[in-house]
Formats: sequence, structure tokens, C-alpha cells
Amino acid sequence: MKDIRVVYMGTPDFSLEPLKILMKNTNVVLVVSKPDALVGRKKVLTSSPVKKLAEEHNIPIFTPESIKKDYQPIIDARPDLIVTCAYGKIIPKILIEYPKYGCVNIHASLLPKYRGSAPIQWALINGEKETGITLMYMDEFMDTGDMIDVVKYTIKDTDDIGTLHNELSILGGKLLEKNLDNLISGNVKRIKQNGEDATYAPMIERKMEELDFNDLVININNKIRAFSPWPLTRTKIKNEEIKIIKVHYTNEKSEVNKLYVTKDSLGIGAIDGIIYLDVIKPIGKNAMEIKNYLNGKKELFK
Repeated sequence: MKDIRVVYMGTPDFSLEPLKILMKNTNVVLVVSKPDALVGRKKVLTSSPVKKLAEEHNIPIFTPESIKKDYQPIIDARPDLIVTCAYGKIIPKILIEYPKYGCVNIHASLLPKYRGSAPIQWALINGEKETGITLMYMDEFMDTGDMIDVVKYTIKDTDDIGTLHNELSILGGKLLEKNLDNLISGNVKRIKQNGEDATYAPMIERKMEELDFNDLVININNKIRAFSPWPLTRTKIKNEEIKIIKVHYTNEKSEVNKLYVTKDSLGIGAIDGIIYLDVIKPIGKNAMEIKNYLNGKKELFK
């Protein structure tokens, strides 16, 4: 299989495992990733994780601003197979139809549920008990192509976006490796998606980081899990904005938005219980356990 020419398209950490699988099993002739971006408070120009891995292995790299307008280097690479995973841009039809073994995508949901750019986050926000990875042929639309294979994952109560992201990334690589021989031999049973069962996972926006405690505690907890350890949800305690890393909750009687404070604990009332903050990050400070935050906060005990 080392003679199979593959173009791989991906950008974030999530895309690394499938690329490693392809480097082990095929001839990756080109890696396509998003252009370098300014990252952090100091706006440091930073390459994507996929680009960095490709550079370490001396694989040619292409980072177009617009893949719809600038795709000729991919054609010139003469791929037998194109594989995409969290690339972040819509692939033009000419590329989808070019490789003789097709253009396939690794998507982090059990399609047709959670089509779109943020399936892992939305599965957590909505309190799903199960998710997984779908390997699919690409078409011109967003996550609507024929499915090739799926692998399921049972979401644990302790999972957050960090742990679930890592688990699914590994599963994505394994699912691709399992199906490589069939993709090349053409021994694939294409499975049509049922559009009537489709749900969507739109991009996560910054305004969604704000918590609303006029909700059930389980919904608030699920949202916190979906944003931890990044980018983190936020709220205000006596006009001080904090980001929330870890919580637990009870269903004791409470009043919405009321603070429940002891020397070692800080809770916020919701509709059907109290959200207790365990680990937080005050703006401009390091993460800390709540008992350390409460030291010196005499105004909270009034």
C-alpha cells in the first residue's frame, strides 16, 4: 500500500492520529492545512498541529487561503486518495471527483446526527450518552455523503471536551486504518444517510461561553463539560468575571443566581439545584481550587 499516493487535509490536534496512520501505511505526498494564524494574547504567528507534524516528516505542505480558488497543487500531487479530517473548509467538487479511490472524510459523530463544525461540543451540550466516528465519502455538501463505516463511543459522565476529543481522535485513526484496504480494493458498501434524521452542530461562538443559571443543573453541567478545558464557560461573582473549569452539582432546594458560600465552597443556584464550583480561573490569573479563591473574599460572606 506504500505506493498509494495520498493527499491529507486537516488542521487541529484532532487531525493528527489519522495522519500518523496514513504516514505508516501509504505514501503521503502532500499535506493541506489552514494558513498560519495569530494565537494568544501576544498574537504569535503559529502553524497548525498538522502542518508541524508534516514538517517533522519532510512532507510537502500547502496552506491556501481559499481552497475553492487555489487547489492546483493538490491536482499536481496526483493523489490516488484524498483524506480529510477537521480541515475546516468546504472541498470543491473538482477535488472530490479527482482521486481514483475517492475523497473520504473522518467526522466526529454518528451521522446523520451532528453534521457541521462542532459535533463533539454539541454532543456534550445536549447530554448525549453515545457518539462516535463516521468514515464517509465526501460530496459537495456538508457531511451528507455516503457512509463507509462507523465506530461508537459511550460518553462517560466524567468526559469533557478534552477527554472526548482525544478518545475520538484515536478512534478516527483506527477506523481509517481498518478501512484502508477496502478503500483501495473498492470493497466498500456505501450507506446512504437518512436526511430526515439529520441534526446539526454549528460553530461554537464566544457568546455561548456565558452561563445562564436559569436552567436545570444537568444542562449547566453539560455545557461546562463541553467547554472545558477550552475555551471555558464564564460567569460573574460579585462583578468579577471568572472562567469555570470543573464543577459538581446537587438537587437541593435553591434560588436561581443566589450564591451559597461557606469557607470551603461556592455554589450558584439554578432552577432545580446548586452548581458548586470546584476549579475556576479568574480573568488574568491561573486556575485555582475554589477554597483558594475564597481566601480573602470577605465580601462573599456578607
